[in-house]
Order: sequence, then C-alpha cells, then structure tokens
Amino acid sequence: MGATVCAAVLDASDCELVAAVDPHCAGQTVAGTDLVISESPDALVAAGAEVVVDFTVVAAARENVRWCAAHDIHAVVGTTGFTGDDLDELEILFTDNSAANLFIAPNFAIGAVLMMRFAEQAAPWFETAEIIELHHDRKIDAPSGTAMSTAHRMAAASQQWAVDPTTTVVAEGARGGLVDGAIRIHSVRMRGMVAHQEVLLGTTGETLSLRHDSYDRSSFMPGVLLAVRQVAALPDGLTVGLDALLDS
Repeated sequence: MGATVCAAVLDASDCELVAAVDPHCAGQTVAGTDLVISESPDALVAAGAEVVVDFTVVAAARENVRWCAAHDIHAVVGTTGFTGDDLDELEILFTDNSAANLFIAPNFAIGAVLMMRFAEQAAPWFETAEIIELHHDRKIDAPSGTAMSTAHRMAAASQQWAVDPTTTVVAEGARGGLVDGAIRIHSVRMRGMVAHQEVLLGTTGETLSLRHDSYDRSSFMPGVLLAVRQVAALPDGLTVGLDALLDS
C-alpha cells in the first residue's frame, strides 16, 4: 500500500512526495524517483513534511501517530484495529498537545464509504441483516474495520432486529461474529481477492443486497488524496471516517 500511496502523491499535481519511511525497505528508492526510503521518521522532519500517510499495522500506527503529534505533523491513517480507548487517547493528544490534526478512516474507497452510508439508511426498514467481508489472504485481522464500522452504524440505526433462530451450531463459528447484539459478520480470507464487502438485509417478502468491490489498491487513492488535501483544515484533533470529507 505504501508504494501505491507514493505513486498517487507523485501523480497529483498539487502534492509533493518529500520523504518515505519503511525500516524494511530502507536504502531503496521510491519507484520512478531518486528519493531514498528512510529507516527513521526523522527524515520527515528533515524534509519538511506537512502530512504523513500511515498504512501499517495498529501496533506501529499507534506509535507513528504519537510521533506525528509530538512533531506537529498532520497524519492521515488507513490502518485498522484502533480501539475506542485508542481513539479517546489520540483525540486528547491531538486536541490538547499538538498543532496538527489526525484523520483515521477504516476505508478510503469512496464506493465503500457510500455502501456503509446506504446500509445505515436502509437498516430501519429491515428486521434482519448480515455482513460478508472478503479480503486477501495476508490480512491478519478479522472482521475488517470496514465491516465493524458498517455493523455499528446499522445497529445504532435501528432497535428492531429479529432474534437469531439458530439453536444448533454444527461447525463452531458458522454463524459468524455478532456485533452489538444485532449484526453478524462473516469474514473470508482468500488468495486473489483485495477488499470486498456485501451487506444483506431482509424483511418479509424481500431482500436488499449492497456490495462494494475493490479490485486494486488504486481504488483507495482518491480518498487518501482527499484526506491529504483537507486534513489541515479539519476541526482540531481527531476526525474519523471519510464521510466527514464527502459532506464538506
């Protein structure tokens, strides 16, 4: 994902790629440039970076965004797995102890964000709903951040969810994971996929299916660039979700 972000920034006429940090690729150059990938984030300060984009794992991202706060550099984060406590801590950190802003989104594909919004709008009109999320075989967390966000939003939108009729489970986990006592999520990890999600809603005599497919990581780049361009103008502190930018 880092290479794709670098390419997107390079292709954007109003953005400039001034540094890249990856301890695993330090010493190499960013494709198509002479820019050397650094091992330390200090390279970001030396290069005068104004915005950092983070697509790592949550353990690293926690430290990365704290570093950004300490150095007053705006952060755009696509890493998933932050807990509620993490977000509370980071909001205080960026509101009270930094001149920079933090933007976190579980998904930067604009179509995926619209799918979540449509699912939330549809939820009050259906009594049953389940989510199937499908990702590549290198994704280590399940369910995905997008699926969890979708489920939370749907569950909050309606209190009229039918009781699960299942009384016998033959294979443990067959009914998926239950979120907020309302929405079940089924996670698929399969070679050849990138990021996909289908929301199924049902009521008497009808069903509604909402599906989004990302076939290539380039699908996330318009949302990433949108966040990069707008993060400095967001309200002080933490903003979560691309919805905030689509409505601006």
